[in-house]
Amino acid sequence: IEWVDIKHRTAVGVLSSMDWSICTALLPVLAYFVNDWRYLTAAATTPLFLAMVTWWWIPESARWLISNGKVNSAHFYLNMCAKVNGRKKFIADLKPEILSKVILVEDENRKYSYLDLVRTPRMRRLALLTGIVWFGVACTYYGISLNVTGFGVNIYLTQFIYGAIEIPAKAFIFFTLHKIGRRFNQAGTLILTGLCIFCNMFIPQDKGLFRTAVGALGKMFAEGAFTTVFLYTTELYPTVMRQNGLGYSSFMARVGVSVSPLIMLLEEVWGHLPSTAFSLVAFAGGLAACFLPETQNVRLPETIEDVEQTR
Repeated sequence: IEWVDIKHRTAVGVLSSMDWSICTALLPVLAYFVNDWRYLTAAATTPLFLAMVTWWWIPESARWLISNGKVNSAHFYLNMCAKVNGRKKFIADLKPEILSKVILVEDENRKYSYLDLVRTPRMRRLALLTGIVWFGVACTYYGISLNVTGFGVNIYLTQFIYGAIEIPAKAFIFFTLHKIGRRFNQAGTLILTGLCIFCNMFIPQDKGLFRTAVGALGKMFAEGAFTTVFLYTTELYPTVMRQNGLGYSSFMARVGVSVSPLIMLLEEVWGHLPSTAFSLVAFAGGLAACFLPETQNVRLPETIEDVEQTR
């Protein structure tokens, strides 16, 4: 996201997450043919070795380097970028001294930490709201994903449907992100996810096909919320705190994932209690998203001062 312009941020944000949906659809196919859990685990984690190798070819963010006063390194990577894109003549006159004036930083030697998420008013508000949104997105997404046996259809088929439905979900989100922006997309997909979970409570257990259809629709909106939240959060946090903000948000998401199976256990108290809880979590996340600022067609904030100023 930090390497592209405003026009292409949405495309990069959506398309970069497409591999997740494709692999989610392929996983039940793999599990159907590889029944031993040890071999399945080995087969599912093998691509990680390729990811570790390709990691070395990913360039460091020039924005982050400039924001941290490392203009010479930023100039090096910008030259590499210009060379790959055949635009070397556009950077011929761009010197490191000029880059130091592109992003104004009060103190180039300052080291940022997670404490900076709560030191200033607007950053505190941003951290609180994004934490609630990420918790709601992850909790409901995995709440639907883990309930593959609760819709009366073969678990392999259900998981495949849940994975395949994410691909049109991304196409839908790609279109709506351009039309209505990030905030309404985030709030809308979470609220619609909650409504699907809520409506499924009233569909009889023997109507497995209908329950699966509504569950798949909920999974589609849940994936739309997940796709949006990565792009949205990246645009909300300033460059100097983006990795800390995403790290904190991801932590809140993992808390939501951890709580999700525990909520499923509430079925022993009342059959509809898990669905009720997931619906309320989704609605709370959607409500929190309504209070976040819109970031469509807005330049990325570079410093905490950019966030603290009225945008």
